[in-house]
Amino acid sequence: MFFLPMPVSTEALKQDLDRLTHNQLQQVADFIAFLKFRNQRRHRAVLDPVQLADLFAEFADEDRAFAEAGMSDYAVMLHQED
Repeated sequence: MFFLPMPVSTEALKQDLDRLTHNQLQQVADFIAFLKFRNQRRHRAVLDPVQLADLFAEFADEDRAFAEAGMSDYAVMLHQED
C-alpha cells in the first residue's frame, strides 16, 4: 500500500497531539527522541580528511614508540617461555 505525503502544518499537528492518549503521547515522544538521536549520528559521521591526516601525523611518533615498546615486551615474554 502506498500513501501520498500529506501537507504538514504545525497547527494540525498540535490538534492531533491534543487528541492522543497518554500512551500515544509517550510513543510520539519516543519517536521524537529517536529522530533526534538519528540526526546527531548523521552529523557525527562526517570526518574531515585533512583533520584526520593532521591527527595521524601528530600521534604517529607516539604510536610507533608504543608499538615498539609492546613488541619488546612481547619478545621478552617469548624468550622467558623458552
